[in-house]
Amino acid sequence: MKYGKLDFVDAGQRPDLVAEPTGKAIKQYGLSDVLVSGIDATLADTTAFCEAYDIGMDVSANCVVVEAKRGDKVWYAACIILATDRADINGVVRRHLDARKVSFAPMDSATSMTHMAYGGITPIGLPESWALVVDEAVMQKDRVIVGSGIRGSKLLVTTNIFQKLPGATILDIAKSN
Repeated sequence: MKYGKLDFVDAGQRPDLVAEPTGKAIKQYGLSDVLVSGIDATLADTTAFCEAYDIGMDVSANCVVVEAKRGDKVWYAACIILATDRADINGVVRRHLDARKVSFAPMDSATSMTHMAYGGITPIGLPESWALVVDEAVMQKDRVIVGSGIRGSKLLVTTNIFQKLPGATILDIAKSN
């Protein structure tokens, strides 16, 4: 399937283009309609990717890993938000996670716990114990582009698959300007 300047194929046909946890999750949860396309890894960051491959920021979704704290307890979660928006991490997300403090997870923590590359972290294949908070605006799209777990490819997915992932909740988490 052609999307922007990219040709996407079924992710099952190209397991080399997804991180190991991503490939396992696609099979484990029976996710159909997950397409993958190889990209230049140096263009994995959202703005550069969208410009190079003629993809709208409004159909690109970022997966942000956050670290939540309350007392001595520390836990992690992920948020999915359109590239045109910013997540209200310290408001809506913090309250949803029942945390005293929420911040972006350190890169080393995010990559070691997800077994994914920084800049390619995807909601598909995250640790099952994590909460996954999906912004309502993402769910209003038919399809979005997300990371694949590696920097050398992107996934094109139907948004209904997010509801099939463990710990997923749909909330309005976009920060109002």
